[in-house]
Amino acid sequence: MKLLPPQKDIYGKERMTALQAQRFAHEIAFAPVVFQVSRLMIKFGIFNLLNDHKQGLTMEEIVEKTNLSPYAVKVLLEASLTIGTVLLKENNFVLSKAGWFLIYDEMVQVNMNFNHDVNYLGLFDLETSLLNGKPEGLKVFGDWTTIYEGLSQLPEQVQKSWFAFDHYYSDNSFKQALEIVFADNPKTLLDVGGNTGRWASQCVTYSDTILVTIMDLPQQLEMMKQQTQNIKGANRIKGYPANVLDKNTVFPHGFDAIWMSQFLDCFSEEEIISILTRATASMNNQSKLYIMETFWDRQRFETASYCLAQISLYFTAMANGNSKMYHSEDMKQCVHKSGLEIETLHDGIGLGHSIMVCKKVK
Repeated sequence: MKLLPPQKDIYGKERMTALQAQRFAHEIAFAPVVFQVSRLMIKFGIFNLLNDHKQGLTMEEIVEKTNLSPYAVKVLLEASLTIGTVLLKENNFVLSKAGWFLIYDEMVQVNMNFNHDVNYLGLFDLETSLLNGKPEGLKVFGDWTTIYEGLSQLPEQVQKSWFAFDHYYSDNSFKQALEIVFADNPKTLLDVGGNTGRWASQCVTYSDTILVTIMDLPQQLEMMKQQTQNIKGANRIKGYPANVLDKNTVFPHGFDAIWMSQFLDCFSEEEIISILTRATASMNNQSKLYIMETFWDRQRFETASYCLAQISLYFTAMANGNSKMYHSEDMKQCVHKSGLEIETLHDGIGLGHSIMVCKKVK
């Protein structure tokens, strides 16, 4: 495995002293507790209270302002103090920098809600998922083979956090992505795994002539129709019901552009090759296939690489049991094995996406 800076400079050497490493090991051991304490400090408004009172508040003042019991406030504050999200100055509790990020960094909030509502209970079965190659944690919500089959049936809060997570990362990439895709002035576009139609909606708004077909599961297309029915250009969006995991599923022909955004990370490498090979068969020599993914090795900041590597385990335990956030070299190999070549590779799209622009090998 090859890495680029800054990951190359960070992951190849020891970063902690022995005492720091010991402390970090304990943080790992208590990670579920740390997570829930921090989530509740947000939910109960304690972090926001401390942020509003820069000089800090006493424990008694926090009890009075939150209407929580003295016991509840005490255990949360003492845990948060040792976690490092609050500080204690002259008997007053003060919000730390880490606590500030927990309430003001939108990405942190999206990730925390996603992990609590979607992943937390199911991750208990991560071990079984790894051994069986199936999303064993998904059973906490329903009896489906993959989470995608059950998206429309997930509990309301779980569904809300799932879509907020998915849309947060993709939506921030759309502006740059549109410029890349429409540089070749496509007239027809196949949106594979188009979900609720957010990308398709962007396309018909961006171009007055583009015709978009969304290829997805029937239940997803029903959600898409509901979400897009009132937008301008909705008459230029149509659905193509299909299960791309079925090796007998044929891709429709005749599209200038094929778009796959945050889609291939939902499949194993073997499945990706199958999907791309069938997509390639539908292309002509002028067609372009666009793959937009958050490759963990091509991130500008190491924190992003950390987050993406952890997100891989959502796919293991909850989504399908065999996919992940990919290293770009692994995706390149899948592309080449599918009869495609990479024409250009754009990095730094939105919050860390890359776009592979692929064409058929002549």
